[in-house]
Amino acid sequence: MKDLRRYLALKYIQYLVLSSSNTVSTLLGLLGSVYTMILLQSAKVSSKSTAVLISSLAQADILVFLSFVSDVVLGSFGVSPAASGLAQILLMANAHVSCLLLSCVAFEAYLITFLPLESRPLRTVRNARLISRVIWTLVAAECALFLMDDHLRASSSLGLLSQLTSTATAQLRSLSYILGILLRIINVYIYYKIFFSMSPR
Repeated sequence: MKDLRRYLALKYIQYLVLSSSNTVSTLLGLLGSVYTMILLQSAKVSSKSTAVLISSLAQADILVFLSFVSDVVLGSFGVSPAASGLAQILLMANAHVSCLLLSCVAFEAYLITFLPLESRPLRTVRNARLISRVIWTLVAAECALFLMDDHLRASSSLGLLSQLTSTATAQLRSLSYILGILLRIINVYIYYKIFFSMSPR
């Protein structure tokens, strides 16, 4: 459907084109996600693997809403550093989940375009749900590590656990940065290939 394509285009711009999110793109993304979640409940939208991935993508913006809530609630109690830290981790989780799901949608579009019959056994609703769960689990583990590191830093702990978490978070941030760049390149390549394969020769 055209509305879902527009939503995907908005999300690609928000997470894979813009260097950093801003208030306008975040607000548009939230509104688009709410509309998409309502749209996906319609009988007109068939339950396919792409719809499952897009639904999970829209649900990821709940983290943005929770980030705003934690910023306001904790900030109003005078715990602004904690509020800011939690809000940043929720926004980071949203960005990472969204980037990975958008890349899955792009890869599926590549399979549909170039290997429609061969890839059909892979492009199932069950596999899409499994991929979504794996992505959410990995990002949740990443957030737990960052929260643990923040807690240990706040308590001024200098033990072995603090050193391990500090090293792990530093390496994870570097890995996330490199992975983000690779995902941008891969997505551009995939849509470049799809665009020129569909262009009139």
